[in-house]
Amino acid sequence: MNILLLGSGGREHAFAWKMIQSPLCDTLFVAPGNAGTASIATNVNMSPTDFDAMKAFVLSNNVSLVVVGPEDPLVKGIFDFFKNDDQINHIPVIGPSKIGAQLEGSKEFAKEFLVKHNIPTAAYDSFTAETVEKGCDFLETLQPPYVLKADGLAAGKGVLIIHDLAEAKEELRNMLVGQKFGDASSKVVIEEFLDGIELSCFVLTDGKSYKILPTAKDYKRIGEGDTGLNTGGMGAVSPVPYVDAVLMEKIETRIVKPTIEGFQKDGIEYKGFVFIGLINVKNEPIVIEYNVRMGDPETEVVVPRLKTDLVELFLAVANEKLDEITLDIDERSATTVMLVSGGYPEEFEKGKVISGLENITDSIVFHAGTKLVNNEVVTNGGRVMTVTSYGDDFQEAIKKSYQNIGKLSFDKMNFRKDIGNDLL
Repeated sequence: MNILLLGSGGREHAFAWKMIQSPLCDTLFVAPGNAGTASIATNVNMSPTDFDAMKAFVLSNNVSLVVVGPEDPLVKGIFDFFKNDDQINHIPVIGPSKIGAQLEGSKEFAKEFLVKHNIPTAAYDSFTAETVEKGCDFLETLQPPYVLKADGLAAGKGVLIIHDLAEAKEELRNMLVGQKFGDASSKVVIEEFLDGIELSCFVLTDGKSYKILPTAKDYKRIGEGDTGLNTGGMGAVSPVPYVDAVLMEKIETRIVKPTIEGFQKDGIEYKGFVFIGLINVKNEPIVIEYNVRMGDPETEVVVPRLKTDLVELFLAVANEKLDEITLDIDERSATTVMLVSGGYPEEFEKGKVISGLENITDSIVFHAGTKLVNNEVVTNGGRVMTVTSYGDDFQEAIKKSYQNIGKLSFDKMNFRKDIGNDLL
């Protein structure tokens, strides 16, 4: 079959790498893709949110499955666009409906869903520019640090954690009145701060049954020791060493099951990934957020540990037969380290030539912000590529990743040198 994969990041390269291993995949198109996907699939110069162009493309290229990587097309309603068009509604889309995508598209919607279905989450309230002073009053009822979240999509950067009350009030006004994050912060959710260890739980669902994928932990801050600005993610480890069977059982019974049951009770059509951002507080899992797609760079450690045919999994999701599939997981650990452009997550330059890719051994390089220019791979984003490795434990895997990073270079290349150190 011919498959169209939407997106251009490391997540999509990892999906593509896995999907082309399937005997079910004849031709894989990636829109728009990157230099990494170009070497294993067919890149298509098309925006993942240009639904009309997509319709024309799938019809003219006999595409029989669409897999959505990033959140934007999901929040904008790609699932519904295909479902409601008689010419293309026979083509399954892996991703939730527009209302399901609001779990990521609106922090307030997500919090209301969590509370409604009795899923453990932090106490919260939400505010707009009109109620900004009430928001400041609400901050006074909380203990520091204070958590401010832009309600809409802010590319993973719309969350502020502030220790000083006066500064928290100022930032709340900046977000609501000063539109610090544009439309994304026209509404802001204020949450109580939870102190614990974060982890990610990934679930694939056909709306009725579900499979829990390997756990992973990512590293959001730009600087060593989890300091500095938030990024889209600087590295990841899978599995998470401290997640034992007891904690996993709590996550499944208290969070995963009621989430999938909540979709059914609320009539939310959901065929795709649910990323559940959790915090482990004294061995009690509490939901921080939902995302409606796989995380990046967590995908670059979760997908390499899947032994099951990914295309087969997607077809089972489309046909609501996920309960008939057995998930086979590689017992080895996987780690990944993100190489980023100098200056990221603030101002950075593109177009830097990347050298040393041909020297990589015993690791997999997943491209993110790259493109081909005159047959050379050059940087084309803040997060450039990840180096993923396997090992009997995460220490062995991370050692291989760092050894191979030593063979790669581009001008002002930056990466964290402490991925996994907190787990030692």
